[in-house]
Amino acid sequence: MSEIISNSNATPAIFSKSGAAIDKAKAAGRKALIAYLPAGFPDKQGSIDAAIAVARNGADIIEIGIPYSDPVMDGPVIQAATTQALENGFHVSDVFDIVAAVTAQTDAAVLVMTYWNPVMRLGVDEFARRLAEAGGAGLITPDLIPDEAGEWFAASDKYGLDRVFLVAPSSTAERVAMTVEATRGFVYAVSIMGVTGARTTVSSAAEAVVAAAHNAGAERACVGLGVSRPEHVREIAGYADGVIVGTALVVALRDGGVAAVGALAKELSSAFDAPLDTPSKTPSTPEATTGVPQ
Repeated sequence: MSEIISNSNATPAIFSKSGAAIDKAKAAGRKALIAYLPAGFPDKQGSIDAAIAVARNGADIIEIGIPYSDPVMDGPVIQAATTQALENGFHVSDVFDIVAAVTAQTDAAVLVMTYWNPVMRLGVDEFARRLAEAGGAGLITPDLIPDEAGEWFAASDKYGLDRVFLVAPSSTAERVAMTVEATRGFVYAVSIMGVTGARTTVSSAAEAVVAAAHNAGAERACVGLGVSRPEHVREIAGYADGVIVGTALVVALRDGGVAAVGALAKELSSAFDAPLDTPSKTPSTPEATTGVPQ
């Protein structure tokens, strides 16, 4: 689906920041690197510094995840990071400060990834307004389906925000078509039926999920869950419009700080330029080598 859509009243078209970032990468002859980091981890300023580091080392889009006490999609690594953020006193309103700081210092499009309850508690219109004022691109909403997103449609159109919905290997053709129609920016193609985490190989279902989204009219489909190595990036770049990396970056930040997460982002972004058969460095963290969901 195009990054520019109009509502039923034919109001002015809405520009998509995340769509533009993916298109800019495509124009440069590569696919987009999308980096996920939790808000408030290891602390508020640390999460800002980490996001800026990955943006300056090749990430085209930054996903800032709002910590949540009862996650359904997050594996142990991200759960532990978000638990630490909550214990440090993270509040939902802090995410707007983080987004504003990152957008002020980088050219990356900054999306917020969140379960829907925090948005509802603050108020959908209020959340959207504050996100737009902070320079945010929009929301990724893993537990919100288009059928129940009426308020979000209205608010995202009102404030010019992207709305990224997810499709999975279990999605029917009808569901994929509905999701593509509802999405602005890119479709988030979930590669596995499971939680987030670094894995040793890319799921064989990933390519089929992307193909289903493209066949349903999506102009951009990006693959997430389980991506941790340069060879994963190169493989996914063969059929998707962007590659989403989360757990591996969180591990790097946890174990090596801002310098380490920036270095990993640079390594992953450089993989777009390498031949598919180029050997990669052996992952340095146990989480990246076990193949167990993280």
